[in-house]
Amino acid sequence: MVRTAPEQFVSQVAAPPDLDDFWEDVLSETAGIPLEAEAFPDPLRSTGDIEVYEVFFTSLDRVRIAGWYAVPRGRTGLPGLLQVPGYQMEPPVPKNWARKGYAALSVAPRGKLRSNRQFNPGYPGLLTYGIVDRNTYSYRGFYMDACRGLDFLLSRGEVDGSRIGVTGHSQGGGLTVTTAALRPEVVRAAAAGAPYLCGYIDAIGLTDSYPYQEIADYLRMHPGSRPQVEETLAYFDGISLAPRIRCPIVVSVGLQDSTCPPETGYAMFNAIGSANKRMYAYDGHGHDANQHEHDAIVDAFLAEHLGP
Repeated sequence: MVRTAPEQFVSQVAAPPDLDDFWEDVLSETAGIPLEAEAFPDPLRSTGDIEVYEVFFTSLDRVRIAGWYAVPRGRTGLPGLLQVPGYQMEPPVPKNWARKGYAALSVAPRGKLRSNRQFNPGYPGLLTYGIVDRNTYSYRGFYMDACRGLDFLLSRGEVDGSRIGVTGHSQGGGLTVTTAALRPEVVRAAAAGAPYLCGYIDAIGLTDSYPYQEIADYLRMHPGSRPQVEETLAYFDGISLAPRIRCPIVVSVGLQDSTCPPETGYAMFNAIGSANKRMYAYDGHGHDANQHEHDAIVDAFLAEHLGP
């Protein structure tokens, strides 16, 4: 594929005409499943100022999902923050966010450690599991697991449900986009770093890096499946879902990113429905997207909109 200036890139992704109907059905099915939330204090990981809980809740297909929840001790009326993980990353204990004044949930969607008893396609494997059908594709449940994390935060008495945000980097950046898009009535601010899950089919023409390589390898082995794969992925692509976003959002990309090509990040950003959006593009940076310095921008942005 001939490379163009990232901000001028035109994606080949086209949102399916029944995109909203599809996701409203999935969201409705998920909402009909009892959350069955449990939170167990973890003294080993807690400190004098932060209480940490190991949490579990039920998601789509009745898959049990795990997470870490951290809150400042003795405080109520807290803004909630959902932290979503990278592709191969295990969710961290979010004590850093709790120290900044958030009730923070770090969720482990299905297939992650502690959430892989009922669903475990592995890495590599997650990106192509069930990829020829929108109703069997792995990310159907994976996206709902992130959305269900919002329901956990809303269930907590110490959380102000009118002040909930979401943040993450790489796959976490992609999940930030899709979660804000699928639950616009809940998410009040979003910060997406180097977003993955945007322009899947674009990306396999722009990079041969893992994990998008999983799709290229699948198509090489199953060339006749490409129409079904493209049709499926269009329902899950951040570019398709971005117009549903209504909250303030910041996005970052590394202009030399070979994992999540910056063209796909820009295509998603340009599709965002919110008028309150800002892109931070970092020259000289790859998939890190200058996270070391950009973290301060994310902190200030979330503080402005969620008021910890």
